[in-house]
Amino acid sequence: MPNPSIQNEEQYEALREQGYSKEKSARIANTPDAGKKGGKASPYEEWTKEKLYDQAKDVGIEGRSKMDKEELIEALRNN
Repeated sequence: MPNPSIQNEEQYEALREQGYSKEKSARIANTPDAGKKGGKASPYEEWTKEKLYDQAKDVGIEGRSKMDKEELIEALRNN
């Protein structure tokens, strides 16, 4: 059954089969241009707190509303 919160379901399933966690698979599959090469995303340190919060929400990080910018970065990198 497709998950409406996953933007690239095929990539999500491939990552899960490789042993990635649900959260990490979702984070990767929901990135803009998921599955494309390039690595042109700016480092999290250059993102606004609002953008970091939205990304944390997209991948289901709990407790994000109480996190500051540095904590959001840490949670996104280690989720």
